[in-house]
Amino acid sequence: MKLILASSSQRRRELLTMCGYDYSIEVSLADENTDEKDPSRYVSLLAERKAREVCARLGLRDTVVLGADTVVYYAGEIIGKPRDEADAKRILTLLSGNTHTVYTGVAVVSERSCKVRCDTTRVTFAELSEEEIDAYVASGEPMDKAGAYGIQGSFGMFVKEICGNYFTVIGLPLPTAYRMLKNAGVLPRDFEKIGGSAHNMQ
Repeated sequence: MKLILASSSQRRRELLTMCGYDYSIEVSLADENTDEKDPSRYVSLLAERKAREVCARLGLRDTVVLGADTVVYYAGEIIGKPRDEADAKRILTLLSGNTHTVYTGVAVVSERSCKVRCDTTRVTFAELSEEEIDAYVASGEPMDKAGAYGIQGSFGMFVKEICGNYFTVIGLPLPTAYRMLKNAGVLPRDFEKIGGSAHNMQ
């Protein structure tokens, strides 16, 4: 089975490459607007929508499409990527010194099936000064990331604690993605020899 990543995210590409998957990229053209207010359903819906759009548009056979979506949830607000620098500063000020939850939805879609899962991780920030927020925003790093931060980058200095899977925060919970892809018959190249009963794994 071939694997397609329905995402433009550099972080997700890096994670799949790190794990040894052979894959191609087809950025989804799906409409990402939704009125869904529940963060778990929100990311699950968008992850599935992205993967289904690519699968339907390309008319794929013997191919699995992986879609994902990540948001931050705090104080009743679903927080995606910042609109601009002012919004990035607002988000980081809101999250400073507090604990929020990161939700990442994962969808694995093929001709015959569609499986969707959602993983969550709680993240606690240290208190951030206005100067620290301004410097981080000026670096440009927050602008393409849900919650206006990247835990794997320099912002890691301000992450006090996490409870859950680290890779969920980056944007692709690897244990969940691995199990889902294995069930769909897709394995990293170094693990293909164990794949004889992959599709039977629950």
